[in-house]
Amino acid sequence: MTQSIVPRPSGYAVVGVRPASFLLHRRAAVVAGALSALLAAAVVAYLCVGESFVAPAEVVRVLTGQPSPDTLVVGTLRLPRLVAGLLVGAAFGMAGALIQTVARNPLASPDVIGVTHGAGAATVAAMTFGVTSYSALPYIAVGGGLIAALLVYVFAWRKGLHAGRFVLIGIGISVALGSVTQLFLTKGDHLVAQQAKVWLTGSLNGRGYDEAEPLALMLLVLLPALLWAARVQRSVSFDDDTATALGIRLGRVRLGLTALGVVLASLATGVAGPVDFVALLAPQIARRLTRTAQIPLLCSALMGALIVVVADLLARRMFSPVELPVGVLTAAVGAPYLMWLIVRTRSRSGGTA
Repeated sequence: MTQSIVPRPSGYAVVGVRPASFLLHRRAAVVAGALSALLAAAVVAYLCVGESFVAPAEVVRVLTGQPSPDTLVVGTLRLPRLVAGLLVGAAFGMAGALIQTVARNPLASPDVIGVTHGAGAATVAAMTFGVTSYSALPYIAVGGGLIAALLVYVFAWRKGLHAGRFVLIGIGISVALGSVTQLFLTKGDHLVAQQAKVWLTGSLNGRGYDEAEPLALMLLVLLPALLWAARVQRSVSFDDDTATALGIRLGRVRLGLTALGVVLASLATGVAGPVDFVALLAPQIARRLTRTAQIPLLCSALMGALIVVVADLLARRMFSPVELPVGVLTAAVGAPYLMWLIVRTRSRSGGTA
């Protein structure tokens, strides 16, 4: 079977032959390649830099399975944490892209509308009652995230899902769930509370293959759903009348994309805690780079992974020997961006809420 590429207007091409053909945005493909190269460079830098510097050649030797004196430092200490960071960043990036696509609002990321707060509240509650296994926490977090998303959906639904109301209700749910989390922190054991507080800032410290395994397995299981999501994203960007005229079951599609985004965000939160603003930043940066009508899912995943890896590298080394949680760095960048985005959105709407 040969591969054919038929140019299409607006920067698209058809790749493959029927029935296995699909649309490819040329600029998005170039951006994905560039982000992959940057991510590869960040991975090498992450494995090289630490308390002791490891030469890039030795890093490559370790990654390719060749004997090296730095196998312990690179393969045992740094690589497991890196793998966890890559998976967490990719999951947050895709979760933000899916939820922003459904809400048609750049403010509607999982950490803004309460999903990660719900996952965090459920996880802290579990830790308070003695569940401290990092392999079990991601599954508990999914339950909390789904409950939070259901609450937002129920309270925001008024003969339809208005984007502005969806975000405002989500912010209110986030505040309420934050209070619930603080309640569990004050009622729990002192040592567990301290552990939970560190986890709530979003940290990769101590994370490795055991913690990343549930997320990796779920990403593998959800791969067909992610491919479906990348295919139907364009249909969600249509207005309701156009989508209905085209025969698209918009309600089901939106529900499926939202559920997928909630599960991804909750799993990532269960692994590393609520690493704030990655799900907000990654999709918007990816969309601005690709200039596509819809948020590109692959580029969002790559951007999310890049943000987390670079932020964790800086968090480890900026104030050495003190190590900051990665969530502190992402919040320091994401909070000003969120304020700018709110002001920009308000000015575009003519100053109305």
